[in-house]
Amino acid sequence: MYKTKDLYDLSHTVAGSYLSEFEFPWQALKGIKDLILALGPTLGEDYIQVSPEVWVHKTAVVAPTAFLGAPCIIGAHTEVRHCAFIRGSALVGENCVVGNSVELKNVILFDNVQVPHYNYVGDSILGYKSHMGAGSLTSNVKSDKTLVVVKDGEEQIPTGLKKFGAMLGDCVEVGCNSVLNPGTVIGPHSNIYPTSCVRGVVPADSIWKTGGVVVPKQHG
Repeated sequence: MYKTKDLYDLSHTVAGSYLSEFEFPWQALKGIKDLILALGPTLGEDYIQVSPEVWVHKTAVVAPTAFLGAPCIIGAHTEVRHCAFIRGSALVGENCVVGNSVELKNVILFDNVQVPHYNYVGDSILGYKSHMGAGSLTSNVKSDKTLVVVKDGEEQIPTGLKKFGAMLGDCVEVGCNSVLNPGTVIGPHSNIYPTSCVRGVVPADSIWKTGGVVVPKQHG
């Protein structure tokens, strides 16, 4: 549950064809900047280049206090709120919320993603309708600065990356004030309890509870 095809419905992002090239989604992180630079000029007349290498859809609402660093794309009907800090290399989809004091760097946000309150999202990909609660963030560099390894039980997958935050599948809910440690992968439709410290692979349709206990969701 950590391959691109398992985590994402690629029809919900303009980066779909790009992401489909990679077996593992974190392999796409290095090329996000070049992807945005290639996509920007092709977006059509509904997008306005508000500054060099920054494209914003006509229906997007961007607060005058927000900072849009190049290169970035802001999709249709997306709201970028007061003092949001988009450092660059951010591809933000349609109907998203990038909230107060949120910082984005080298990310892909699928359509309908919400990072609405005091979030840091770096070197990460957030799937369709995923949501990060207030104060939750991605930690994208290990404290010892070694390369990030994705851990799924006894299995370890080297990424070759020094900077790698989190891969959130579609419809993931992250509780307030949670920390997603480097190399975290959360399967679709999973929930993270507030104030959690998450690492490794969280299966789809699961709940990460206090103390790192993971249980399957009960349906029906």
